[in-house]
Amino acid sequence: METLKYKVIKSKTQYNAYCKALETLLESGVKSKAAKDEVDLLTLLIETWDQAHNNFDDLDPVQLLISLMAERNMKANALADKLGVSKGLISDILNYKKGISKEIIRGLSNLFAVSHEAFNRHYDLEHVEPKRKRELVYA
Repeated sequence: METLKYKVIKSKTQYNAYCKALETLLESGVKSKAAKDEVDLLTLLIETWDQAHNNFDDLDPVQLLISLMAERNMKANALADKLGVSKGLISDILNYKKGISKEIIRGLSNLFAVSHEAFNRHYDLEHVEPKRKRELVYA
């Protein structure tokens, strides 16, 4: 009888190993049908674990992102590189100055193997006063 490569996740250690395996697959580029099936299976297993063990509703999307980054010891610079966006944009998101776009939600969902809904929720941005134009003074 053939041994299964992946099984239902039953521990945090197994969960972390599957997250790492998914990240490795996504970074290497998914080209074959078998690799796509493996990504789909890992994503399903990870999302199932997340739904049963994580209560994302307690955190707004930015808090969730900060938590996921901390779990993986990921810095903002590394996240910007993985998502292909500027470090300034990530800084603005983490500091509640800009919202998370649909494109970034997709990237975060794939990178951290969580559902889109975890990041696609309302949260308040910090109110930033627009920069005032300098008044020209003529002598």
